[in-house]
Amino acid sequence: MRPLAALLLPLGLAGLLLAGCGQEAPRLAAPEESGTLRVATRNAATTWYLDRDEAPAGPEHDLVVRFAESRGWQVEWTVHDAVADVLASLEAGEVHLAAAGLTHLPSRDSRFLPGPSHTPIVEQLVCHRESRPLPRSVEQMAEVEIRVTAASSYADKLASLVNEHSGITFEEDPRTTEMLLAAVAEQQLGCTLADSNIVRVVRRHYPALEVALNLTSGDRLGWYLAADQPALAEQAHDWRGTAEAATAIEEVESRYYGYIDEFDFVDLRALNRRIDERLPDFLADFAMAERATGIPADLLAALAYQESHWDPQAVSPTGVRGIMMLTRNTAESLGVTNRLDPTQAIDAGARYLADRHQRLPEEIPEPDRTYLALASYNIGRGHVLDARELARELGKNPDSWDDMQEVLPLKADKRYYPGTRYGYARGYEPVHFVQRIRNYRDVIGVALAANETSAPAP
Repeated sequence: MRPLAALLLPLGLAGLLLAGCGQEAPRLAAPEESGTLRVATRNAATTWYLDRDEAPAGPEHDLVVRFAESRGWQVEWTVHDAVADVLASLEAGEVHLAAAGLTHLPSRDSRFLPGPSHTPIVEQLVCHRESRPLPRSVEQMAEVEIRVTAASSYADKLASLVNEHSGITFEEDPRTTEMLLAAVAEQQLGCTLADSNIVRVVRRHYPALEVALNLTSGDRLGWYLAADQPALAEQAHDWRGTAEAATAIEEVESRYYGYIDEFDFVDLRALNRRIDERLPDFLADFAMAERATGIPADLLAALAYQESHWDPQAVSPTGVRGIMMLTRNTAESLGVTNRLDPTQAIDAGARYLADRHQRLPEEIPEPDRTYLALASYNIGRGHVLDARELARELGKNPDSWDDMQEVLPLKADKRYYPGTRYGYARGYEPVHFVQRIRNYRDVIGVALAANETSAPAP
């Protein structure tokens, strides 16, 4: 997936293709009448975007679709770049519902019907880590330049602080929160405010960002509905109280946030540096391997980074070697004559991962199937099969990566591994292995997308 490309680049052709964009909407029929729920959202990694297959994705997308499916409705999306435009669309009666990473605020509650909330967040003051002074208290905020997205919850928060503390000033800016965070990272402005879920995603791309101060607690993101849609608001709240909704929210947390490691400035700074210095040498090899196996190039690049930090001469104490850290036996079985040749190694690693993927049961859905294939690449197919059987015995779902993350570490637990076919394994390692690869892939995917954009036309 290409989250940062979606969150930083203009919407472009995809937005123009969405029904209803830029058109004056007639008075809306209720979804019960039309069978269609019309929703305004924002183009960003934490809301709605197009994934690498150009299919809609994102936390708000997934939750709205699950709600609509529970009612038998289709969803028609209107996608905007700014929160102000989302709310204007809702107020103009063009859509039934706004789902765009919106904080519930009294100023919004007076204009719209508050829908159910779904994601806890904290509003954070974010500056460059080398900023001096780096404000560590509200009083010190008077000493720094602050710009925030216009008509946002951040502007409301700062306005209240201005009334309580002398000296604090801020400007509203038409740019998105993600764009302002990028400007802070590039030291084009002092500080900005952002929701913690946005900071969590964006900091991996801009390691120089520093959370200087948490400004709120107990806030939640949620939906808003048009003022003339009380019945729909009631249905949304009713759905939020169901077990189905609780499961959907858990799945969104796992898919979009659960794998993001605690922030490691040194690791991510090194990754971003190596994207510039090392990755270009291997882009053609990753692209060729994708064409040969169907395994996406950004996933292969993330796997190679996890294995060797893109060092084709890497050698481990256990004897695995090369950019994909292949064992001698694996390399020989795949016809590799030189594990230190990156072209051979990347091709072999891709074929090996494709084999792990293909040999899993067909009923395992994506992305769980890919995560289990990566775990098999790391720990071995036999141990993954053991863990799947153990999952069944424990009443867990062996096709769910969320459940398998809990079960795999039991392969190192003496209460469980003696009863498995392949015995002891460091089962916690593939869990961290997959988590890091997912994290790296998000960052690397942006670089690959930028490379495709800048490449000359054939």
